[in-house]
Amino acid sequence: MRNWKFASLVIALLTIVSLVLAACTPPATPAPTPVPPTQAPAQPTKPPEPTKEPTKPPTPVPPTATPAPKTLLDIIKARGVLKVSTDPNYKPQSFLNEKGELDGFDIDVAKEVAKRLGVKVEFVTPDWDIIVAGNWGGRWDLSIGSMTITPDRKKVLFFSSPYYYTPAQFAVHKNSTLTKIEDFAGKMVCLGSGTTYENYLGGTLVLEGEPILKQVTGAKAQVLSTDSECIQAIQAGRKEIAGVLTALPTIEDAIKNGAPIKKLGDPVYYEDLAAAMDRNVPNSQAFVDAVTKAIDEMRTDGTLTKLSVKWYGVDISAKK
Repeated sequence: MRNWKFASLVIALLTIVSLVLAACTPPATPAPTPVPPTQAPAQPTKPPEPTKEPTKPPTPVPPTATPAPKTLLDIIKARGVLKVSTDPNYKPQSFLNEKGELDGFDIDVAKEVAKRLGVKVEFVTPDWDIIVAGNWGGRWDLSIGSMTITPDRKKVLFFSSPYYYTPAQFAVHKNSTLTKIEDFAGKMVCLGSGTTYENYLGGTLVLEGEPILKQVTGAKAQVLSTDSECIQAIQAGRKEIAGVLTALPTIEDAIKNGAPIKKLGDPVYYEDLAAAMDRNVPNSQAFVDAVTKAIDEMRTDGTLTKLSVKWYGVDISAKK
């Protein structure tokens, strides 16, 4: 009995101690809920790289050909017009007829050259000294105006082959007392500006392949725009002009048309007369060749002879 009471006492004490311990012990902290690991953001997917083919060398590109510059002949044919300079007061070579149109031997030659080049012709009439000076600036393409070939002129101009040949001749008033060309010493001789006659009287004329047959010295020069004006001056009674030097056909035509003049002495030199072109124009050679070819063919087929007989009564298209 005593033992049971003792055991009950022990159990009661243990129960009290357990309760006290339970009250003093803090409540257990609940375990944290596990957080799933944060995933890294997805990286953009790269497109698959194309399969690389073996690199081929670039195909060489041929150089672009530079177009050839247009020649003067090309330009004239594209334009359809050949611009020709001439003298409107140099009968019978070139003059204004009763219709006010240019006419004469040089005019007919120019028209025929243009025809053979396949173009039309257009005439301009600058002063002669401007023509022979060259450097025309494209104002005209060709001179067909009875121009004598000289070494000095060849420095600035191209020449075709000659299309006719003519003597240089003195003339005086029909009542003149002069009997020979030496009588011009100390007297006034009229001639055209920029002509070989002006060079001759000054003693400086050098011809291409032709000699000076006789040189007049001591004469004074009266220079007018053209030779024909000199004949007109004598006809008008200008006593200070003792004579004129010009082409024989010009003198003969003036006499035929009533001018009061006569020839004095023999020709002092002969002139080779040709078409002229400006050396200052680039790419001119094809044009020079074409003009020369046309004139040579005109001589061969008799065209120059026909035109010479028409205007002069004789053939002066060939050297005698």
